[in-house]
Amino acid sequence: GVTDVLCEACDQLGWKTPTKIQVEAIPVALQGRDIIGLAETGSGKTGAFALPILQALLETPQRLFALVLTPTRELAFQISEQFEALGSSIGVHSTVIVGGIDTMSQSLALAKKPHVIIATPGRLVDHLENTKGFNLRALKFLVMDEADRILNMDFETEVDKILKVIPRDRKTFLFSATMTKKVQKLQRAALKNPVKCAVSSKYQTVEKLQQYYIFIPSKFKDSYLVYILNELAGNSFMIFCSTCNNTQRTALLLRNLGFTAIPLHGQMSQNKRLGSLNKFKAKARSILLATDVASRGLDIPHVDVVINFDIPTHSKDYIHRVGRTARAGRSGKSITFVTQYDVELFQRIEHLIGKKLPAFPMQEEEVMMLTERVAEAQRFARMELREQGEKKRSRNDNDDDDTEEAIGVRNKVAGGKKKKRKA
Repeated sequence: GVTDVLCEACDQLGWKTPTKIQVEAIPVALQGRDIIGLAETGSGKTGAFALPILQALLETPQRLFALVLTPTRELAFQISEQFEALGSSIGVHSTVIVGGIDTMSQSLALAKKPHVIIATPGRLVDHLENTKGFNLRALKFLVMDEADRILNMDFETEVDKILKVIPRDRKTFLFSATMTKKVQKLQRAALKNPVKCAVSSKYQTVEKLQQYYIFIPSKFKDSYLVYILNELAGNSFMIFCSTCNNTQRTALLLRNLGFTAIPLHGQMSQNKRLGSLNKFKAKARSILLATDVASRGLDIPHVDVVINFDIPTHSKDYIHRVGRTARAGRSGKSITFVTQYDVELFQRIEHLIGKKLPAFPMQEEEVMMLTERVAEAQRFARMELREQGEKKRSRNDNDDDDTEEAIGVRNKVAGGKKKKRKA
C-alpha cells in the first residue's frame, strides 16, 4: 500500500524487500491505527514508522506534522538521516532537537516549521516552554523509538509535559526491541486500541550472532581485553563499559598500547561524540569504546565484534548491546567478560535469551605474558586521566581529543598559566 514515490525512494536506498516488522506494521499504520511494534534490533524499525508518516504527509501536506522521540542524541541524528533519505524526492524537511547543541540555531530551525521533528525529550520540553511561537498543536503523529527507555522513569516528567501539549487526536507508534510489561505506562502514552506488531515474541538475539563469554579474575580484565583484540585483529570492535570514567580510562590504555581506540560517552561534548562516531563509521578508528549511550539503535554496518567489557546490569541492555553487530543479515561475534563478581548477572542474561553461551577459547599463558606491558599502560592511562581531570576543573571544557590541534591548545593553555603566575 505504499505509494510509488516512496517505493522509488526505497529502491534508491537499496531496500529491495520489506523486513518482517515492516510487512506487519506498515499496512496497519496506513489504515491509521496506533501501533506497538516489537522486533529485534537491526530489523528496519525506522523504515516501519518513517514510511507511513511520509505517506500520510503526501496526502495532507502540513508543517510540524510528526514528532519522533528518542532516548539518545546519536540515535536522533541517525533517524533524521533516514527521513531525509526517504523523503528527499518529495522535499521533506526534518529537524533534530537534542541537548548539547546551541538552542538559538534550533529555535531558528523550528521557526521554519519543519515537517518532522526528531528530538530527545528534555530539550524538546525546553523549546516548548521557552521558544516563542513554537507549539505542537497541529501534530498528527507521535513516535517513540526505543519506547521502553522513553516511558522509563528517567524521562517521566518530560514525556508527561509533551503529552499535555499535543493533540489527543493523533496517531501514536511505539517501537523497541524490548518492551516493559507495565500497561499503565502505555496508557499514559495515550494509545487508542493499539495493534501489537510483534515479530519476536520472546527477547532474542539474531541468529547469525555467535555469542561467547570468558570467565576471568577481575584484576586481569585489561590483559584479557588486549589478548582478545590481538587474537581477533583486523576486525572492528565495539567495547561497552559501565561508566564514562572507565570508558575514558580503557580508551587511553588501549591507545598507549598502540590500538586505534576512540571513546564515546555522555561526558563528552556533543561535537566530540558525533566526531567519535563518524571516525568509527568511516573506519578511521577500529575500536569504539562506549557506555550504554551507544547501545541502542545505532546502525554501524561494519561492527564485527561486540565486547561487553563490563557486564550490563540490566539483562535487556545485553540484547541492545550485542545487537550492534550482525545487523540486517550480516554475521558477527559478541564476547562477554564475566568476573567472579558477575556470575549472577550473567546467569540472568542466559535466562533472558534462553541459551547457554559457550566459552571463548583462549591461551592463558599468552595472556599472562601481556600483564607487564598492560600494567605499564595502565599507569600511563591513570596519569593522563588525572591530568584531564585537573584540566577540566581548571577550565570546564574537556578536550580529550586525539588530534594535533588539541595538543597544541593544551600546550598553549599550560604556557598561558605560567605567564599569569609570573605576572
